[in-house]
Amino acid sequence: MNYVEKKGGFTLKEATFFHSFLESYFIALGVILGGSIIGGIATFLTGNPPLTAIYRLSNLLRIWAIVAAIGGTFDAVYSFERGLLQGETKDLFKQFMLILSALGGAQTGALLIKWLTQEHLSP
Repeated sequence: MNYVEKKGGFTLKEATFFHSFLESYFIALGVILGGSIIGGIATFLTGNPPLTAIYRLSNLLRIWAIVAAIGGTFDAVYSFERGLLQGETKDLFKQFMLILSALGGAQTGALLIKWLTQEHLSP
């Protein structure tokens, strides 16, 4: 990521925020889709129903997709701390938007898996 040195620390450049916003969305989406499908392949190889496993894995991987998309938890916590304690609400808002983008990517991936597997429907 591109950072600019600022009084009291480093901050994201304005031009790269949109890039980071989209990047966090698609990283979370990729973690959900990739992890679920690869887990489904492993389940198929062991003789269990793959679509049920893919649906279940997409629900279990959501939090990990969000953590992977925002780049770990310590950067997010540091940005929140700086935003709250040092009064830098712009950084706080940016970090909140990145987390919201990651949440959206994880939700989109889980919804796509739900539509493709149709495991949520009862017979």
